[in-house]
Amino acid sequence: MGRGGEVAIQELRGKLRLVFSFRGKRYFLYTGLSDNRVNRLVCESRARLIEADCATDNFDATLQKYKDEHQRADRTPANTLFDRFTEWKKRRVYKRTLEKYKGLSGHLKDYFKDRAAISIGENEAFRFKDYLLESLAHSTVKERIGLLKACWDWAIAQKIVEGNPWSEVRVKVPPKPKPKPLTKEEVEKVLKAFESSEWSRHYLKYLLFLLGTGARTGEVIGLQWRHVSSDCSQVWIGEMLSRGTRKETKNNQARTLSLPQNLQEMLREIKENNSPKDHELVFKAPEGGPINDHNFRNRAWKKCLERAGVEYRKPYITRSTFISHALAAGMNPVDIAELTGHDVETLYREYAGSIESTPKVPRLDWSN
Repeated sequence: MGRGGEVAIQELRGKLRLVFSFRGKRYFLYTGLSDNRVNRLVCESRARLIEADCATDNFDATLQKYKDEHQRADRTPANTLFDRFTEWKKRRVYKRTLEKYKGLSGHLKDYFKDRAAISIGENEAFRFKDYLLESLAHSTVKERIGLLKACWDWAIAQKIVEGNPWSEVRVKVPPKPKPKPLTKEEVEKVLKAFESSEWSRHYLKYLLFLLGTGARTGEVIGLQWRHVSSDCSQVWIGEMLSRGTRKETKNNQARTLSLPQNLQEMLREIKENNSPKDHELVFKAPEGGPINDHNFRNRAWKKCLERAGVEYRKPYITRSTFISHALAAGMNPVDIAELTGHDVETLYREYAGSIESTPKVPRLDWSN
């Protein structure tokens, strides 16, 4: 098989396909024809046409020109194809994840109209990426392109399309500054603000647990008494609760935390005052039931930070606050990563904020 469009005929699971490269890109044309003498002659005829088109720069990168009428029949629009893929994914992803799929289907419809998925080539894929970047963040577009790659891979397996125009589309996400963790003084001010209001005081123990463990908000919201040892010295983190959906942790890895004395005493106090059952939540909303992270942020967190005169950060800052202060205190990064459920590289890259642990540029005297 050559580099300039020379086509090879291959047998795959009893069916014939044409394989070739053109301008550095590899192509596969699945004919659907059984491997016999007559069908090989048909494939040879198509192969010669492809080779001629490559040589004369008339190659059809969508491969539609080289298919028979039956293969050309599937004119499924791009957004309809993605809707079918979304339907297939329903049993494989969480409901909140599907919201991303629905938004992308609308963008496909707006941009490609009723254009068939099989007619979309690499150039159109790159232009669609640029179209998304006009209104969405780079990180969001990168995620959406990943969904499209997965959709077309699925469609190839379903024999709806032949190639994946999204396979070479890349989205570079600009670097973002590390989170700015709360200083010790800011933590004290925020805790005092939570304590000063009867309504926000309800969340004080929940906030203390977040700051004292560095656990993810969904992990703490979903913590049940069956996850807590009888003497409250240890908690098992293996699940999280997000908008009513209980699922595995973000990296699907469980861990056990040995708690410091202050958190042990806090949990024992909650336990003694409520006599909870094993399946009950450790931390509840003011009206009972799971804590709603939106309500916590809007009704308590924002107001308490404002009352404390502390610069606003999202509630998730409790996680990097724990990590940064633990690093500044000299704790082994490997131990911190084990507590928070990271690998060490991610811990430093994403969460270690600017406290005393940040190295300073030395002053160098270059004079003679």
